[in-house]
Amino acid sequence: MRAAWISSAQSLRSRYIKPFQVADTEPEAEMPPYMESFLAHLRLLVGVPFEYLIPDPRMLPDESIRFFYLDRSWTDRLVDGAIAVGKIGTREQAHHQAHHPAVTQQLDLTERGVRNLQRGKSFPDVKTDLSGPQPPAGIITGFLLRSGAVAGWPTMDVRAYSTDIPEPLEPASADAQAKQLRTLRLERLSPAILLALFDGIPQLVFLEEPHHGVQFGVHAGRTAFEIDLRDATGHQIRTNPADPSSDPITQSVPMRANTNRVIAVANLRAALVNQSLTHPLPAQVGSSAFAIEVLNPPWRQRFEGTVDHAEKPGGSGGFVSIVTVANRVADVATKTAFQNAITFATEHGG
Repeated sequence: MRAAWISSAQSLRSRYIKPFQVADTEPEAEMPPYMESFLAHLRLLVGVPFEYLIPDPRMLPDESIRFFYLDRSWTDRLVDGAIAVGKIGTREQAHHQAHHPAVTQQLDLTERGVRNLQRGKSFPDVKTDLSGPQPPAGIITGFLLRSGAVAGWPTMDVRAYSTDIPEPLEPASADAQAKQLRTLRLERLSPAILLALFDGIPQLVFLEEPHHGVQFGVHAGRTAFEIDLRDATGHQIRTNPADPSSDPITQSVPMRANTNRVIAVANLRAALVNQSLTHPLPAQVGSSAFAIEVLNPPWRQRFEGTVDHAEKPGGSGGFVSIVTVANRVADVATKTAFQNAITFATEHGG
């Protein structure tokens, strides 16, 4: 019987000295597109059971929103678990350890195209879009929202910004677009639960009704129905024209004498004519001017570092969330600790 030309101990040693089965520079070393896409989706929790995200329903009660960091160490272990299906011996284990940094670097890039993949864009096109210079992978944040608003407006607009932008905020403006964070994922997990992930730490997040068309209506004030007075361009007229955050000037809506659920349109127009004597309303000479005053633009809810309660002196009592994104998500101590944890895990192969 002939002796083996190499012993198992020598073979194992050679594998760990040179674990690469294929060098990184070889085309065969690249992940197949289906595998790269699948792992990038895992990075953004696509396919992860909801019970792993919210193990107890009390963590996300009805009509609540929860902001969070996405632990990259946890998602890297999730990817490792998926890859482990193909690791059946020491050679595969050594190969995975050797290529792990390259795989992680590639997924840091591909995860930015997951949303376009979910929208139906082809994988080659997404890779082409990401072929230019890209900033290094940063901190991913997000929120989970459980609300009837998710079911009522399934296509609501969600945007996050790196700095707080006061109203009036025009998302299409160059300044707003420059400060907007990339939305990595925006998906309804159920009829009433919305998940959003952002590339970076937001100082402002807003949710807005979809812009399906022009809407007219009134809103409930503290004591009666009201409308906001608007100038000829449709913008609100405020108590301090130089301060866009000052309270809007409103007009109470008169109702018919025999029912308090039907608007007295003629009386409302007469009230607007009187208001035009002291405020820059469009002249009430036709239906178009009246329509400007009863505009009911899409509802926008801001989450930022501002609290405005009816109980607070000077507060308008409007529905402004007490959730302070800047303090809870971008707290300096929390941010530093999280970045240090990522650095430590990266340097130690975790």
